[in-house]
Amino acid sequence: MLGTAAAATVVVTFVDPHSPGHYPTCPFLFLTGYYCPGCGGLRMVNSLTHGHVSAAFGLNPLAFLLMPVAGYLWARWTYCAARGEQVTSVLLRKGALAGAVGLLLVYWVVRNLPFAHALAP
Repeated sequence: MLGTAAAATVVVTFVDPHSPGHYPTCPFLFLTGYYCPGCGGLRMVNSLTHGHVSAAFGLNPLAFLLMPVAGYLWARWTYCAARGEQVTSVLLRKGALAGAVGLLLVYWVVRNLPFAHALAP
């Protein structure tokens, strides 16, 4: 899993998603004209790997802020799997997961509103 993420990061580092034609358009954006919560994610990763942190944040602020959470959960899963234990974390409780889904839905809607153009990629 880590190898797959690393390989994908290397591809995105060297095949610039800022230039059109290298990657397919987001299907949701293509069909509706609205941004999904993941829009700007490839460009964010490319900007991060080139050291442009503020540009990366501007492309997808929610994904940028959730990267440490994803890293923690992956590390926790790896640790528990190596010890043969079930993964436990406060972040995996029903309330936290429901809050995360709610945050994602609110972000999805708000980033497409005219006054929130700063959230658009």
